[in-house]
Amino acid sequence: MKDRPRFQDFDWVLLAIVGAISVLGVLEIYSSTHASALAGMQWRQLMWIGIGIVGMCLISMIDYHTLLDQAPAIYAVGIASLLFVLVLGYSRLGARRWISLGGLVNLQVSEIMKLIIIIVLARFFTDVRTDRLTLADLAKVGALTLIPVVLILKQPDLGTAMVLVPVAVVGIFLAGVQWKHLAVGVVVVALLVPLAWNMRRHLKPYQQQRIQTFLHPEDNPRGAGYQILQSEIAVGSGGFWGKGFGKGSQNQLGFVPVRYSDFILAALAEEQGFIGVCLVLLLYLGLILRLVDNAQKAKDRAGMYIVMGVTAILGFHVLVNTSMVIGYMPVTGIPLPLMSYGGSSIAFVFLALGLVMNVRMRRFVN
Repeated sequence: MKDRPRFQDFDWVLLAIVGAISVLGVLEIYSSTHASALAGMQWRQLMWIGIGIVGMCLISMIDYHTLLDQAPAIYAVGIASLLFVLVLGYSRLGARRWISLGGLVNLQVSEIMKLIIIIVLARFFTDVRTDRLTLADLAKVGALTLIPVVLILKQPDLGTAMVLVPVAVVGIFLAGVQWKHLAVGVVVVALLVPLAWNMRRHLKPYQQQRIQTFLHPEDNPRGAGYQILQSEIAVGSGGFWGKGFGKGSQNQLGFVPVRYSDFILAALAEEQGFIGVCLVLLLYLGLILRLVDNAQKAKDRAGMYIVMGVTAILGFHVLVNTSMVIGYMPVTGIPLPLMSYGGSSIAFVFLALGLVMNVRMRRFVN
């Protein structure tokens, strides 16, 4: 056993997979934007990747047990920050989601809340001393998760609010859920679905529109259904081998909306075809499997819960974004990890990977 963690103990296979996905993302951002007014976005993406790598190294050096000890204080700061955003946050396109840092950088606090909920729930599940969670335990997990979810929904940001839920669900299964509680939960969800559908009239207009568009995008092909239809056209037109890098009418002529961010997979599908999408999805599968392997080899339960929390969020991102691009889920604004353009998203992924490296390195430490 070693006296202290070393960078040599990083999971370099995992980092190689992360690097490959990031490179593909930068190349596709360049291809999607180089002939438009958005040219140069790939350099900003590279800048955020560099910042993310630095953040990953820094967070990996802070013993995760120290973070778990401070979980209540960290959670309180996160909730206070979300409240601050609702009152004094920076607004854009009808959403109040950011804190302006000197006018140079807009920090999306909800992205940081993803890290916080991983740490907080890992601390909670580690403190549970029974083989099966009680109803009181489930209620506490629900409360810890529901508070930030509600605050993020108020921004409004449905996509990010949804992402917090898988961390709790995966943690509950790993901690040991009683089958009778699980059965009751399934029944309650089934009963709430019709109620939720009837309550859709109380959603914000754009949320109602997203649901309607998901169900019938062809009803308004030049309006609300435009995103989904153009994405499906791009995916289908790529065929098996694709049209080639920097080619493809839907991508190069700007028909695919936000082709450098939420719909980057559609742009890649048109240019690299079915084979290119399979390669990307295999890389993501390798990423998830490598994370699970790190969770299995963690030194203690706390480390396992942290790594599986990261796995739950990244896996959920990939599943929802991929389904959204081919029209199997509504457009929610959930980016594709490491590929979609965005500083807050890139920063979160690398900080989350920093937590994973943190856990990995300390399994070799006495």
